This record gives sequence, structure tokens and C-alpha cells, in this order.
Amino acid sequence: MNGTFVTGLGEVLVDNDVIAKCAGAAACECFGIVGMSSISVRDGLAKLLKMENLSNGVNVTIDNNQLYIDLHIIVSYGVNIPSVCENLIENVKYKVEDTTGLEVRNVNIYVEGVRVID
Repeated sequence: MNGTFVTGLGEVLVDNDVIAKCAGAAACECFGIVGMSSISVRDGLAKLLKMENLSNGVNVTIDNNQLYIDLHIIVSYGVNIPSVCENLIENVKYKVEDTTGLEVRNVNIYVEGVRVID
């Protein structure tokens, strides 16, 4: 399912992958976020994804043109996780709404790991 909005000149469809990449990029800009995570079903380990795989750590659901976004992240060791997540939610919500023109109804954060940064 894609996000849809109508302009005076026609209809615009925004693909879920575009929304997921936008959300992943916005997440990686936030302080305390090391990167997006993908969980290997085979061994259950959280793996840090490279920048070109940002959409793999993001699940987007669209219902009545409202977005529900799930982010699987890895945080930096020593940060205050609730503060980082609050900032993350606000940043992702703002950037996705500004980019796509669709309303973000909910952002869920799943902290999959902690990394020590040199």
C-alpha cells in the first residue's frame, strides 16, 4: 500500500520504501543513534546496517493516509535512551511529514543494541 494525496494537477503516490528511507535517514541524523538495526531471524542477533540499507530497519504501515512507523535502532553507549528516543520520534515525524506531505500518526522505537563509539 502506498501513501496517496491529491493535488490540483493530479494524484501523487508515495511508495513505502521512499518513506522508510526518509525515516531511516532522519533517524541516523539524531544524536545518540549509531544506526539502524536488522535482526537476523536465523541467529537472533541485531546487526548494524550500512547507510544504503536504511530502509531495512524501518517498517512502514499506511492506514487511511496516516503513517505508522517502526524503527529498529542501535544506540550509543552512555546516552539517556528515553531522551534520545523522544528526540528521534520528533525528528522522524517532522522530516517524514515535511518530505511526503503525509501525516505520521505513530512512531515506535525498538532499541536492538548498544555500541561503544571511539
